Amino acid sequence: MVFAASFFGAFELTLPSSWSTALNSKSGKTTGFISIMLMAFTLVIVSFSCTGPIIGTLLVEAAGKSLMAPAMGMLGFAIALALPFSLFAMFPSVLKKMPKSGGWMNTFKVTLAFLELALALKFLSVADLAYGWHILDREVFIALWIIIFTLLGFYLLGIISFQHDDDDHRKTSVPRLFLAIFSLSFAMYMVPGLWGAPLRAISAFAPPMSTQDWKLKSSDHVDQIVFTDYDQGMAYAKQHGMPVFLDFNGFGCVNCRKMEAAVLEKPEVAARLQKYVIISLIVDDKTALPEPITTEENGKKVVLKTVGDKWSHMQRTKYHANAQPYYVQLDADGNKIVESSYAYDEDVDKFLKWLKY
Repeated sequence: MVFAASFFGAFELTLPSSWSTALNSKSGKTTGFISIMLMAFTLVIVSFSCTGPIIGTLLVEAAGKSLMAPAMGMLGFAIALALPFSLFAMFPSVLKKMPKSGGWMNTFKVTLAFLELALALKFLSVADLAYGWHILDREVFIALWIIIFTLLGFYLLGIISFQHDDDDHRKTSVPRLFLAIFSLSFAMYMVPGLWGAPLRAISAFAPPMSTQDWKLKSSDHVDQIVFTDYDQGMAYAKQHGMPVFLDFNGFGCVNCRKMEAAVLEKPEVAARLQKYVIISLIVDDKTALPEPITTEENGKKVVLKTVGDKWSHMQRTKYHANAQPYYVQLDADGNKIVESSYAYDEDVDKFLKWLKY
């Protein structure tokens, strides 16, 4: 959110100018590889205010144990940064035809600020879920995204402006018009989500449906009983002689949200799951246990302090898996009724074949 405020023009994030001056003077006094490296460092420091928010977002994603997204993001960032210099070195005459710096650069920064703000809310919602603050329930999150993308559309149309925008900002170009249409259409698409529409296009980013308070249900809708404690769920299953659908997932698990929207909430799948007792174990739940549990894992002493630690340890030691989502079918005694487990795969037919009942 701080990075977004910087892009909006509230303040400028810069490193001390003495750093870039010192590096630039050193690069001029050296030759070969060292000179190239010093020039590269100078570029990084000078462009910090523009690159910091992007890299910061990727680092947050990496901290969430996601590897592919940050790796692809950094690769794309590196290519984008290196490509212009490579092309200009091969075709120096192209430099003369490049657009001059001006208002379009600020428009680009402000557009990125709106996107940065939307992503910041996504990361904040994960923390909100994990710690149980209930600040950003699903309808609140969607309402904020509707406002953000509506304002982005208005900005691209020149209806609103910021302090660094010039007079030409009011003149909407064709590319900006199309971007505004997309942004405003996206905002309208999210409106039904305020009353419980699934919104599959953003299901990976929005909080789960279980946090939604405003819901419009059909008269034939039947709620599924879901337990969030393994022992309680197994006791219920044994009492009623029902099979168990064990669901290891996480608040910050993007693929879990995708599976819920694309597979688990499908009517034909939901009807089959009515035959099971569903036990949903959140591996990143930060709720503290009444007392820490000391146990062993791979010959090492492990202290489980949170509810998420307990379920994550259970998944690793009992089912030898550490990725989410992870689904297991059990009988009322806790034994597998289907040997194979099921991980992330949005093929509905495949999932239905995997279900025993």
